Amino acid sequence: MTLWVFVYIAAALQAALLALALWRRPVNREANRLLAVWVALVGADLAVKAIYWHLLSPEWFRAYRFVALFPFLYGSLFFLYVRALTQGRGFRWRDAVHLLGFGVMLVLNGHVFMMDHTQLQALSARWIAGERSVGAWFDVPLFAYSLSYVLAALLLAHRYRRRLRERRSDADRLSLRWIDAMAGCQMVIWCIAIVQAMVYLPVINYGLLFGAVAAWVCVVGWFSLGQPPVAVEPEPEPPTGEAAALASDAGQDDARFAAVEARLSQLMGGADPLYLEPALTIGQVAKRSGYPEYLVSTVINRRLGGSFWDYINRLRIEAARACLADTSDTRTILDIAYACGFTSKSTFNAAFKKQVGETPSSYRKVVVLSPSRRQEVTIATVDDAAQR
Repeated sequence: MTLWVFVYIAAALQAALLALALWRRPVNREANRLLAVWVALVGADLAVKAIYWHLLSPEWFRAYRFVALFPFLYGSLFFLYVRALTQGRGFRWRDAVHLLGFGVMLVLNGHVFMMDHTQLQALSARWIAGERSVGAWFDVPLFAYSLSYVLAALLLAHRYRRRLRERRSDADRLSLRWIDAMAGCQMVIWCIAIVQAMVYLPVINYGLLFGAVAAWVCVVGWFSLGQPPVAVEPEPEPPTGEAAALASDAGQDDARFAAVEARLSQLMGGADPLYLEPALTIGQVAKRSGYPEYLVSTVINRRLGGSFWDYINRLRIEAARACLADTSDTRTILDIAYACGFTSKSTFNAAFKKQVGETPSSYRKVVVLSPSRRQEVTIATVDDAAQR
């Protein structure tokens, strides 16, 4: 246990420094302050456990049992953190309802905090000997309660990404991928905790469990200090007026659809196509088109296939294919991707492979070496320009 004590102390110190840095960070202020509180609680949890396991002192057992209730806060704090990122809502007094799990367990364990020294010494001795005084009545609610909040947070992130794809062409750059990593780490920790509570395995014990928590602090530090400003994407409002009529008549095309589609083709074609703008939004396209945003969105979804993000990236990939097939174009693949409007190499590679069926590098190699493939790309590009 000595090794784990050093690991926990080091992680607790790192958590304290990270919490201070997050609290003072101006980017995503409301969310980062929630995250700072969460990380500080994890640090306190690790520090108390390290001290108790090093000293095995009954005086520290009361603090040990108190921080053992902190996991009832971790899932709900993660949910509140993701909500603050995606909706711009910081902690309010009414959000105390999300802390009720911790409050209930604090009351149920209140007798431990009221024990005298002799009773604490006896309970601590039984705990050290491996005779746990809590069981399924504690573990099952803890796992169910905390995991439900983690899943709810992932649902919030999923809805945020969907709104981004409907409105922005650079959705992947802003899609909170670090939330998935943070949630994944928590899932691993909770799986270790569930196995440790259900069956006895020599390797899966408290040392491994809180060692994983210590590693999680490093993951949080890596992602949280490098996160970009997150723009709040509002929830779509219920359609009214013309938009409501259009939504209710989903089976039929509006008489203006052909004109909107033609206008979009005009904006996306020519010598200066609109899709080359890296942070293009559907609001900007609607403004340039002269049509309402809801109408442009509906035309893209019904006639052009997929979300706004899918539509713009499809055009960008076709432009990139033409550049890659041009033997006189000596730019790197990444330069071509950026020139075609992409803001991320990974997004470009993924979108290219999904649409074309091969990576940009292999595509360029085959097309340059094969005149017939180069001719196919030229014909496809001309046909696509004619359709736009």
